[in-house]
Amino acid sequence: MKPDFLQLNAGWNAEPNAPDPQVEILGNDIVLCFYVNPFQFTEFAKDERGFLRFVNWARFRVGVTNDEGWYGGQCRFSKIAPEWGEFYQIVGDATSTDGPTDWRVIGTKSTGELHHFLFYFRDNTFECVAQSCQIEVRDDNALQTKGKRLPALAAGQ
Repeated sequence: MKPDFLQLNAGWNAEPNAPDPQVEILGNDIVLCFYVNPFQFTEFAKDERGFLRFVNWARFRVGVTNDEGWYGGQCRFSKIAPEWGEFYQIVGDATSTDGPTDWRVIGTKSTGELHHFLFYFRDNTFECVAQSCQIEVRDDNALQTKGKRLPALAAGQ
């Protein structure tokens, strides 16, 4: 079954040249931090960072797929994902996590419905299976301070 890709990053994106994504595990949640794109979205200043929290994660991975590999058809979503460099929720395909063998899996079972999130960065790909994703509430989160939002489906509503 072909998955659908719900784009989650309306009005923002990661810095296209050096987003420097960092993953921090905080118990049952993961916080993903990256530089936001001040070139395309001028409300952001250079070196501002965005933070996303993935709530009650079950598994995640940071893969090596880059933009050249994606455009060259070397990524499992190359021919079906709408655009390179975007943040998506993958829906409608129970096999969307099949393929990669480098998943990091948490030992406990999640009690809620799980969603597959995918963020293409310049030199790697972040994927997370979690109950929801939200913009992290903190003073240094440019996504929060600029009033950015995620669609309700991503937030588990």
